[in-house]
Amino acid sequence: MTAVALLGTGIMGAAMARNLVAAGLDVTVWNRSRARAEPLAEVGARVADSAGEAVADADVIVTMLTDGDAVHAVMADAAPSARAGAVWAQMSTVGLAALGPLSALAGRHGLAFVDAPVQGSRQPAEEGKLIVLAAGPEAARKAVQPVFDAVGQRTLWLGEDGAAGGGTRLKMVTVGYAITLTSLVAESLALAEGLGLDPRAFGEVVSGGPLDSGYLQTKMRAVLERDFSPTFTVVNATKDTGLIMEAASSAGVRVDLTDAARQRFIRATEQGHGEEDMVASYFAGFAS
Repeated sequence: MTAVALLGTGIMGAAMARNLVAAGLDVTVWNRSRARAEPLAEVGARVADSAGEAVADADVIVTMLTDGDAVHAVMADAAPSARAGAVWAQMSTVGLAALGPLSALAGRHGLAFVDAPVQGSRQPAEEGKLIVLAAGPEAARKAVQPVFDAVGQRTLWLGEDGAAGGGTRLKMVTVGYAITLTSLVAESLALAEGLGLDPRAFGEVVSGGPLDSGYLQTKMRAVLERDFSPTFTVVNATKDTGLIMEAASSAGVRVDLTDAARQRFIRATEQGHGEEDMVASYFAGFAS
């Protein structure tokens, strides 16, 4: 049985932990706020008091934390307790600049580093239907594959060097698409309302045609029903747009739509919607 330590039990991490347990893996979880991890004991996970305790006997360590700084801080504390040869699957969205220091930290403690961010939000995480975008050494893949199979519907391997960030590079592209598409839906509905229309009329035009999609319907329904329960928050979208812009700049690419979406997320946060679903950038279309 593969022993897994999962560090970070927020919206995504908690859902992933449940699927790891359901797949029959031996799961230990840790979260900075223990109260957020404790419900996972009810499904069979062990709750550790420290990150070091969580990783001590793990074959695979999964980090699912807010950003690169958080991942580095937690693993700098935990890694000395990990056994040499364990695989560290870094599954948070941390951006390209963070990968070098994280990979170096892994190397200092004899850990195999796999860059493995996931594409998907709360519902795919709960259903075990994430897409894992992975890069890491061939020798680490056998150990980590049961973890990826438990949380995702498929894994794309994008190279053998985790520090090079094949997974993170693709994640910047795919999350950028989701973020800008969400912003477009939010802005279109705000414009319809601002022009004195029932925003449902927008849905009547696009539904069932070439502009329709299941994603559009989900985000449009959230706005129309004023249900902004988070699957991916405005705050996280703000963070990720910054990472996308940083990556794009390093490649000499302009991402104007991402830049515009970021400004909307910043305004929505200033209006008090930071912890709501990112489609709450709808409110950024109106004066506060």
